[in-house]
Amino acid sequence: MVDISIDQGGCFETSRPTSHAEPTYVVDGVVHYCVTNMPGTVPRTSTYALTNATLPFVKSLASLGWKKALEHDPHLANGLNVHSGRVTHEAVARDLGYDYLSATEILEAA
Repeated sequence: MVDISIDQGGCFETSRPTSHAEPTYVVDGVVHYCVTNMPGTVPRTSTYALTNATLPFVKSLASLGWKKALEHDPHLANGLNVHSGRVTHEAVARDLGYDYLSATEILEAA
């Protein structure tokens, strides 16, 4: 299993960060590869990939403004985590002990 998101807590229950010196380990007969910051090994390529993935969102925000952009794109709305001091990501709110308010509720109130 390859865990590209290990820097952000990992994707699998058995994930733990590794290095290029010892990149793999085995749990229950399954080989894991969890080298931190994998995209950093190909910086130019990963920068282009990230730019290509995020530029449409940036353009939408710039042309429509935050509220209309989020109303028109549920994927972008899913990225809203905090607004005006309110936590709009349920797991974050729960883990930090804050009240949760959905992105939909924020957009309706704004």
